[in-house]
Amino acid sequence: MKKESLFSQPVGIEIFRNLYFSVLDAMGIVLCRSSYSTNIKERQDYSCALFDHRGRLIVQGDHLPVHLGSMALSVASAVKHCHFEDGDIVILNDPFYGGTHLPDITAIIPVFIQGGTLPYIYLANRAHHADIGGMSPGSMAPCSEIYQEGLRIPPVHLVKKGTVNEELMKLILMNVRSSGERSGDFQAQMASLREGKKRIEKIIDRYGESANSDFMENLLNYTECLTRSFIRSIPNGEYCSQDFMDDNGVSHLPVSIAVSIKIDGEEAWIDFSGTDPEQAGNINAVFSITVSAVHYVFRALMPEDTPTNEGFTRPIHVSVPEKCFLNATPPCAVAAGNVETSQRIVDACFKALSKCLQHKIPAASSGSMNNLTIGGFDSFRNRFFTYYETIGGGMGARSGINGLDGVHTHMTNTKNTPIEVLETELPLRVIRYRLRLNSGGRGKYKGGKGIRRDLQVLVPARVSILSDRRTTVPYGLDGGFPGAKGINRLIRDNDSRLLPSKCTIHAQENDIISISTPGGGGYGKASRS
Repeated sequence: MKKESLFSQPVGIEIFRNLYFSVLDAMGIVLCRSSYSTNIKERQDYSCALFDHRGRLIVQGDHLPVHLGSMALSVASAVKHCHFEDGDIVILNDPFYGGTHLPDITAIIPVFIQGGTLPYIYLANRAHHADIGGMSPGSMAPCSEIYQEGLRIPPVHLVKKGTVNEELMKLILMNVRSSGERSGDFQAQMASLREGKKRIEKIIDRYGESANSDFMENLLNYTECLTRSFIRSIPNGEYCSQDFMDDNGVSHLPVSIAVSIKIDGEEAWIDFSGTDPEQAGNINAVFSITVSAVHYVFRALMPEDTPTNEGFTRPIHVSVPEKCFLNATPPCAVAAGNVETSQRIVDACFKALSKCLQHKIPAASSGSMNNLTIGGFDSFRNRFFTYYETIGGGMGARSGINGLDGVHTHMTNTKNTPIEVLETELPLRVIRYRLRLNSGGRGKYKGGKGIRRDLQVLVPARVSILSDRRTTVPYGLDGGFPGAKGINRLIRDNDSRLLPSKCTIHAQENDIISISTPGGGGYGKASRS
């Protein structure tokens, strides 16, 4: 059998998909092991993906859902605004150019076939940098406009024909905290892309352009067929729901997300009409985040081995009104839209689908990434520091299964920062790290428990918290009870005071920041005993 026809067959498609996946896996390993910041090397807050010459997502690594569903728009923006040559690397972070929020830096490298004048494949990675400038360390403070959040980078060449643009690098590093760490993370992203380029070039050389092109097209069509088949299994109809963000970080009023999901044969139409308008705080989400969250919901309901690529997205149509806070425009602040609002979009969509897929849909999980950033001057090591972490919570229960305790869910799956690493590299001390008893929602199947994590700052520092589900609760389903709300506290001299869901404070030496994360919702009516 010829190579060209082998990879047009189902078995060949699967072999080739895993071959491409191995490239992304290697890219992730290089990025993880060569980065400087704990957020990337320990928590693995990064993603890698491969795109064809048209910018269509072909294969993605097993990384963060919130990154991968939106990365295609970053690649499309880079292709539109930059001319790629062999050896180039383009970076961007601007949410209004296909990014998510400013700390997420996307880097893209083209791969050419021999004699080609246009890129044949694009490889991309995205990593969350612990600081990208702005009004507060970590670039995740509650803000009212994007200019306060950090340095905006449109699609620009960081590397041109193999040569690093040192002037651009100098400009970026002059505007961020912990510039040595940032430089190391940029170097890690570049090394990751070059490793991926080397590996994909070997695959192209071995199997030829025709076989690779056949594989990519057949994979997309195959995935589209799987997705259409799944949507056909959902009863036709229109399913609506509403959920709320606690507040926008400026006022204390809840913010509504309304969604209608219409299933019509083998296509799904998701409409967010009725959702609240753009907000004064930073919970605004750009369109790519909203689309990413919707895609995650449908992908999570499909078999685990279903490929995730552009073919999956073809029968899923997302509509968001202009000037809605789920379709934000400049100069809206958007830092929390990526990490908090995305979770509530998922909750709202799952709640709607629970009306037709009751036994497949879980109760609400914690619904917050519980973002914590701390920064200041480390007098012990004579350097500035920035620390960023998200803290897991309870997973929602579902029919037949209790929710997991103390995990990240839905739009994020990062690890925690090991205590040993945190205390070795930063002026912080972990005072308490445990599960929150009785925080999971009661029901026939119990919601997962949240986490309590107390960190003591050993030097004066600026602390920012972006969280949610502090006034609203993670809902239960089918008679199950909701999970417990989260709680943020500042403990100073044994005196404890509550902190709002979104805030920035000046912490004094030896202050303790206590984050108690929400539990998951319960499922089904609890039996009397």
